[in-house]
Amino acid sequence: MARYVTVASVSQYPKGADSAARHDEAAVLLGRAARMGAQIVAFPETYHHTGLPGTTQEVAEGLDGPSLTRMAQEARQNQVYVAWPLYTREDNRIHNSAVLLGPTGELVGVYHKMFPTIGEIESGVTPGEGPGVFDTGLGRFGIVICFDLNFPEVMESTAQAGAEVIFFCSAYRGGLQLRMWAYLTGTYIVSSVRSELGQIVDLSGQVLAESTYEGLIVRRINLDRRLMHMDNNWDRMDAIVGKYGSKVSIDFFTREGCWAVGSESDEFTVDDIMREFGLEPRTDYFRRSRQARKKALRSASAEEGRP
Repeated sequence: MARYVTVASVSQYPKGADSAARHDEAAVLLGRAARMGAQIVAFPETYHHTGLPGTTQEVAEGLDGPSLTRMAQEARQNQVYVAWPLYTREDNRIHNSAVLLGPTGELVGVYHKMFPTIGEIESGVTPGEGPGVFDTGLGRFGIVICFDLNFPEVMESTAQAGAEVIFFCSAYRGGLQLRMWAYLTGTYIVSSVRSELGQIVDLSGQVLAESTYEGLIVRRINLDRRLMHMDNNWDRMDAIVGKYGSKVSIDFFTREGCWAVGSESDEFTVDDIMREFGLEPRTDYFRRSRQARKKALRSASAEEGRP
């Protein structure tokens, strides 16, 4: 069935001169997003600690520290999920992290940046060991941080772990990379950066919303959608629309040779539609293509007498 979730991101450089001012600033933005219908709000990389005096080791906090304590209160007051990035200290290691807080203020999960920059590593930041994907009452949310976006193993493992939305908490904007990875992984991507031009990107790679000077963007998205290649699927589209009409959504991305189908009904899921009409997920089609290529190469080698 249709699974709508309203996502939001804050994209701006923190203005507060100290920790208290930054928490107050975040609380205002969080409250505004909640009143606009947001169910999850993401902030930029190390938003709380950016530009504050002190070394990374000096500013890093435990998971029971004052920053997370305050933001848990704000999440609970506004009844929203919050992706809150900061430097954390765990088991005598410093991490560049993003903590996902739940709408009752609970700790849902922690992601440690898998690819800190060389400069960060030299300053004492320990890389994370794996992707961060968390089950919530809204869906499966993944988080990546800044420099991570440059490494396929991060983006691919996050998608393969089942992320339906990937939140990109960053210092830099991402730009083309956001659209590229949304399309390649078939996931929505929501960026929250330390400047303007944060984005909410559709699973097709189309930009749905972009912030400018206002910093906050909010958008309702349907997680019950799938991206497919037109090969072997295109001829079923009329039959789907003929039976279900506006109970399904169909969006065409002709330049990429793809289309997306989604459920707009409480009666069935998009997976039900795919089973009923024999639609092949894009990932399965690409997997079959790789297998066909390998088989053809083996046959060609055998015919030529090569091992």
